[in-house]
Amino acid sequence: MGRKEDNIKKATEVMSVLPQIRNLCIAAHIDHGKTTLSDNLIAGAGMMSSDLAGAARVLDFDEQESARGITINAASASMVHAVDGTDYLINLIDTPGHVDFGGDVTRAMRAVDGCFILACAVEGPMPQTETVVRQALKEKVKPVLFINKVDRLINELQVTPEDMMNRFQETITKVNKLIKQFAPDEFKKDWQVSVLDGTVAFGSAYHNWGITIPYMKKSGVTMTDIFQYCNEEKQKELAQAAPVHEVLLDMAVTKLPSPVQAQPYRIPNIWTGDLESGIGKAMMACDPDAELAMMITKIWMDPHAGEVAVGRIYSGAISQGESVFAIGAAKPERVQQVSMMVGGDRITVPKVVAGNIAAITGIRSAAAGVTLSRDKDFTPFEAIRHYSDPVVTVAVEPKSMKDLPKFIDALRSLAKSDASLQVTTNQETGEALLAGMGELHLEITVYRIEEEQNIKVSVSPPIVVYREGVQGSNRGQAFEGKSPNRHNRFFFEIESLPSEVVDALRNGDLGDGPVRSSDAKETGNKFGELGMDKDLMRKIYAINGTNVLVNDTKGIQGLHETRELIIEAFNEVCKKGPIADEPVQGMFVRLTDAKLHEDAIHRGPAQTIPAVRNGIKGAMMRARTVLLEPMQKAFVSVPNDWLGQVTREVTNRRGIIEDMPSEGDVTTVVGVLPIAETFGFSNDIRAASQGRAVWNTENLGFEMLPPQLFDKVVGEIRTRKGLKPEPNPESYYSD
Repeated sequence: MGRKEDNIKKATEVMSVLPQIRNLCIAAHIDHGKTTLSDNLIAGAGMMSSDLAGAARVLDFDEQESARGITINAASASMVHAVDGTDYLINLIDTPGHVDFGGDVTRAMRAVDGCFILACAVEGPMPQTETVVRQALKEKVKPVLFINKVDRLINELQVTPEDMMNRFQETITKVNKLIKQFAPDEFKKDWQVSVLDGTVAFGSAYHNWGITIPYMKKSGVTMTDIFQYCNEEKQKELAQAAPVHEVLLDMAVTKLPSPVQAQPYRIPNIWTGDLESGIGKAMMACDPDAELAMMITKIWMDPHAGEVAVGRIYSGAISQGESVFAIGAAKPERVQQVSMMVGGDRITVPKVVAGNIAAITGIRSAAAGVTLSRDKDFTPFEAIRHYSDPVVTVAVEPKSMKDLPKFIDALRSLAKSDASLQVTTNQETGEALLAGMGELHLEITVYRIEEEQNIKVSVSPPIVVYREGVQGSNRGQAFEGKSPNRHNRFFFEIESLPSEVVDALRNGDLGDGPVRSSDAKETGNKFGELGMDKDLMRKIYAINGTNVLVNDTKGIQGLHETRELIIEAFNEVCKKGPIADEPVQGMFVRLTDAKLHEDAIHRGPAQTIPAVRNGIKGAMMRARTVLLEPMQKAFVSVPNDWLGQVTREVTNRRGIIEDMPSEGDVTTVVGVLPIAETFGFSNDIRAASQGRAVWNTENLGFEMLPPQLFDKVVGEIRTRKGLKPEPNPESYYSD
């Protein structure tokens, strides 16, 4: 193992020589050989056993999980590669194989300066390859091309050398067309890839060989030799004459930029702060002695160290034991360990400097996309995502109970690395409810549990989460809720809250939960600033999400003793409304009067809670309750040839097209559609555009369900929950 230790020592030395660092990723469609190639690069650089790398993949369930684990779990792997006697540190970041996950791929691209585009020699660039390339170019990441699986062209398709060169040329032309289309203007010409220039390599990641024109000159291996080796099934000898790791790492060092070269044109693209400020200039210069600016790109769970945050440092350095802010968190946190990912190992180092990828532990608030700095008010790299309501739920459980502990850990780390996922588990049955931003989001989450954690799971069909709200008001017609013993009565009036108040509640500006009497005045004043009656709002009892409860009674004896019970009943209704047991939003509840039994024993929980619950639900029915459905805005970028099919897909799903800006020969369809209609959307859009559409979605909150669908949807939800199909009428709650 001497070579590995030697490399670890070299890696820690080269780390501070910025021109000798390369940060890169492999951009490929799933199944195009990304994992095999990553393994072989790492093995070739002496970071793991080369026997495991290519061959072990034949058995996908092999015992060498630890060897393969590098590309499954590790967020990055660093290796040392010498070119002409100079050592270079190459940080390879794992990009998600699933393209549709905009945020993840973009974050991985943010951390790197160059990428290997992997294209299959047999299939050519797949439309999905196109998507990743587009994303890389958008982030100003310089590409080079590796045409993989060349052995299959020669052995399976029996092509002639001329044929082969024509196929290569086709692939290269396609990739260059993409670069011309999507690269920033200043690089459209310079970033074109070509065989002569040495920015195109071909080979077989699986059989461990590769070649470029510069390497042919260096090694004397020619195209004729390659044909001969493949035809005679001597790919092992070929792998010794032209090892893939050497060819590609040479290409990375000579053709891809160092952080010092890349940051001047990349920082303006990824950071919105003032570029003329001290920190702006420091990041442009990749200055290791300046203030710290780091972005977390991935969180993963280490069985020994717990949560490890991996990210790129753009300026300054991060040291063990210092305190830093995860921007958005209230207080600084202490960095327990700083390490580099060398091969599959985390090697602890005292500090890591700008231009590198560091792995740190101890920052509990870190999550993918979060910025770390010593300055609390630092402009983050990515706007902090405010909490948005997950709108689709699936139930997931492991197929085998022995996987349960592993499954629960996997869920915990997923929730951490993906802020838009909500996880609730039933510890006894192991069933978990995953609530996410849409069907695709949940599909990918399940894919991760199965592929990355190797846990087979069963999944329920997706369920949309609706909301209930009130559209009218029963002001002046208070609804009376009676207790079971008929001795206590509560009168409620309900209306909807103004939208600006709902937004303020959603952003957490007005607090949440019961409001103490001592805080009621201040809270009331805040509502007053938003245009509500300040004096009325000073009588506030509680806030639940975007719902508010106010005590608008005068001089009722004993009411303060039932205050907690009234709030408890209000919370129950907020969780499950009268129409379909769905959560309630945007509701303003006023308790206008109450008649209580003078003896406290007759107004305990068993009397007060049902009376208040029925009073609020009945008032909601009287004020006219509506069902709100979650909406999604979809941005679908598609070549103009497929535009008609894509717009048809959107409009067929009750979608409204808001805008269709076009750029060159690509048009972006901006549409708003109900999430209930988006199931299967990803597959249909792929089919309609032959895989060429790139899309992402953002949730738009809730809108009223069209009246003609009300009975049908309510009936379906209630039946699914085991309730009778029709909601209870208002009279049900007055008994």
